[in-house]
Amino acid sequence: MVKILLVEDNEMNRDMLSRRLMRKKFEVVIAIDGIKGVEMSISESPDIILMDMSLPMLDGWQATEKIKANPQTKNIPVIAITAHAMAGDQEKCLQAGCDDYDTKPVQLPRLLDKIKNLIDKEATQ
Repeated sequence: MVKILLVEDNEMNRDMLSRRLMRKKFEVVIAIDGIKGVEMSISESPDIILMDMSLPMLDGWQATEKIKANPQTKNIPVIAITAHAMAGDQEKCLQAGCDDYDTKPVQLPRLLDKIKNLIDKEATQ
């Protein structure tokens, strides 16, 4: 079973997305801020991380940079999930180390395609 670390501070977004992912047979573990997200990227060894970019304590950009700088977690794919959809926001997420980018509100079929593509890509490396 694919394990997803969902890093999301908004309770409603977190609950809705985690339930939808669990119905699709993913194991979902949750962090509610960037610091916990970085810690859980190590302790939980997820297959993929869904990272909200606007987080308390440590934002998603900083959390992703820390995850990608750590040899233990650098190969875990990270998808930025953000309401930031202005010009340049996608590039900023990719520069921080995110492997892909998706906007809120989340469209589950599109997100599932991105998850599948990154998991498949990681499996072939």
